[in-house]
Amino acid sequence: MTSTGPATGSGSVADTTGSAPRQVRRVAVTSAIGTTIEWYDFFIYATAAALVFNSQFFSTLSAASGTLAAFATLGVGLVARPVGGIVWGHFGDRIGRKKMLVASLLLMGLATVGVGLLPTYDRIGVAAPVLLVVLRLLQGLSAGGEWGGAALMSVEHAPPARRGRYGSFPQIGVPAGLILAQLVFLVVSNLTTPEQFAAWGWRVPFLLSIVLVVVGLVIRLRVEESPVFALLRENRTRSRAPIVEVFRNRPRELVLASLSFIANNAIGYVFLAYLLSYGTQVLEVPRNTMIVVVIIGSLSWLASIVGGAIWSDRVGRKTAYLVGSVLLVLWPFPFFLLLDTTGFAAMVVAVVVLTLGLGLSYGPQSALFAEMFEARYRYSGASFSYAVGAVLGGGFAPLIATALQQAYGTSSAVATYMVVVALISLVAVLFIRETHRPGAPARLS
Repeated sequence: MTSTGPATGSGSVADTTGSAPRQVRRVAVTSAIGTTIEWYDFFIYATAAALVFNSQFFSTLSAASGTLAAFATLGVGLVARPVGGIVWGHFGDRIGRKKMLVASLLLMGLATVGVGLLPTYDRIGVAAPVLLVVLRLLQGLSAGGEWGGAALMSVEHAPPARRGRYGSFPQIGVPAGLILAQLVFLVVSNLTTPEQFAAWGWRVPFLLSIVLVVVGLVIRLRVEESPVFALLRENRTRSRAPIVEVFRNRPRELVLASLSFIANNAIGYVFLAYLLSYGTQVLEVPRNTMIVVVIIGSLSWLASIVGGAIWSDRVGRKTAYLVGSVLLVLWPFPFFLLLDTTGFAAMVVAVVVLTLGLGLSYGPQSALFAEMFEARYRYSGASFSYAVGAVLGGGFAPLIATALQQAYGTSSAVATYMVVVALISLVAVLFIRETHRPGAPARLS
């Protein structure tokens, strides 16, 4: 395994062995469970924004305008993610990956439960949407630092030849969290009448978060700190200002990593948030049917993440990432053509192929981003790139898609938007230097 360039600074750490197999497995499972809980919290907000927030917090607006406003609050969380990436990255590089993962889980849990307890517009007026935005900002701060810590814990503990494989564990937290969120909403909506769901049922998924957070904290507190960071601390080679160092030493990698993630995040949010709204409100497909379609797509996404990550250990990160990026350019128009038939089988094919492209370009990402930055500022570099890519691509994608659909009255406008963002990321991937060549000397410096 080679880095993208010569190591810079005195904080270079060669990690050629990884941790003991039992510890590697424990860290990987812990990363998957922790990120699943984090993304469950993040995605129940997206689901509620698509289904109920327009009537709960924007009841003075029309249904269409309320949906736009709800999706705008969804994007607010993404705006906060670069700030979270900087803060969590700084302290993750200074005091450790593990401590910041515990902090991110606590913050996400508190913000999510807060949404579940929040009075609606009819109860407290304009303060309701204002508080909703504040809580979403806190979710964004947490998410901005969560991914970097979980990814680095998995990759830095892993054996050299399997860093892609083990780096996929925090990645599967995204579709796993989405599946869990959809299942909880599906169960609650089927156990309540429409009136009960609107009155209090939608709050249940948010309040359940407190149980998941407690479980996640117990699990995270039992894992060991990353051996790479432990060596940095032992050698006293930690960076004093990691975000400054990474901007000075790796500006090219910051830009390319950020741009490479735009398409995956934007199209991912079209799938996980906009698709529910589009299916139920535009195509008039029953809500439960659309939730099942999203769950099936999420399972496909999960499988392709693991497959793409393992494949990247064999052929290189860039190759796997590139194949997924090309698929994301080619599929948006067929995706909507199949969706618009409203046939269940056609819709399933549409989401399965789309999530294959998402998985191939997301599975190798933990290992790729870790290998692009030196250990002393790796948390800052990886987290900031991930968060900026999320802002540029994902946060307002459902809002943009909804606005395009309303303005032009056709899904072709949304498909065009998806192709444009996919092309931006494809160009960035073409310029990324390969970070892993099978058979080359293993080094995560």
